[in-house]
Amino acid sequence: MRKYIIFGASQGLGDAFVKGLPDLGDQVWLVSRSRPNSLDLQDGIQRNWIQADLSQQTAANIIVDALQEETLDVLIYNVGIWEKEGFEDHYDFDKDEPAEIANIIHVNITSTITCIQALLPNLRKSEAGKMILIGSTAGLAHTNNSQVSFVASKFGLRGIASALREHVRKEGIAVTCINPGELAAEIPYEEGAERAISEYKGTRIPVQDIVSLVKCVVSLSPAACVKEIHVPAIMDLNA
Repeated sequence: MRKYIIFGASQGLGDAFVKGLPDLGDQVWLVSRSRPNSLDLQDGIQRNWIQADLSQQTAANIIVDALQEETLDVLIYNVGIWEKEGFEDHYDFDKDEPAEIANIIHVNITSTITCIQALLPNLRKSEAGKMILIGSTAGLAHTNNSQVSFVASKFGLRGIASALREHVRKEGIAVTCINPGELAAEIPYEEGAERAISEYKGTRIPVQDIVSLVKCVVSLSPAACVKEIHVPAIMDLNA
């Protein structure tokens, strides 16, 4: 039996992790602002919702208070906001508001650090703890993204993973950063990968692929540590 905590669990890739990762008898804590529909599933997996807004500095305390002394085997940090209209052709960095920039950095970087720091005691109780941070190909060099704050935060996430890995290495906790390209996150996990493949013609990655990767990483022995995985869409010529 494994015990998971999954951030960003109410929709998209986070919802896919909640539905596709745990096995019968596993326990999962879901962190999100809105109530996840997956709480209604009756599949032998215990799911517990922790309502937390990661834009607030109190988020880490709320999560820790909900978990108390529970053991965590797997932490999946799947959080990322970006600029308003950041992926539209007319996006212009010159028009980004300072408050929006500060919020992106807080949610994508500061909250990542403080929440993980707060949960380290729970992970240390596991015999083979694993942390998986979901980044983006936008955080890699030469991917032609112009969203300054979002790109900076995703480069920063890779730095968090690198330093965190060294911090917990002696305790046998493995830290992996996975950097997917654009995902077919609008298509629910239960509708299958084939719909995403046919609808986007290889320009977006089915969420099932990332779930499969994480399943593989989670199943590895305590002797292995996968440091980083880059997963661009096969038809993404910029990644």
